Amino acid sequence: MQYEIRVEGQMSRTMTDAFPELESCIVSGQTLLFGQVTDEAHLYGLLARFQSLGLHVVEMRRTAL
Repeated sequence: MQYEIRVEGQMSRTMTDAFPELESCIVSGQTLLFGQVTDEAHLYGLLARFQSLGLHVVEMRRTAL
């Protein structure tokens, strides 16, 4: 499953490095992370990682391959 996750603000390189399985870019002052999510457990793990780093997820969506 391919996902896009939009985070409020511009994440630093150190913060994006905490998500090695995802690519990232800056779009309209927000950070867009995208990539393959293997299963539901992986998805919940990513969300927990965002929360533990104090990041605010603005939007998350599954995209077509």
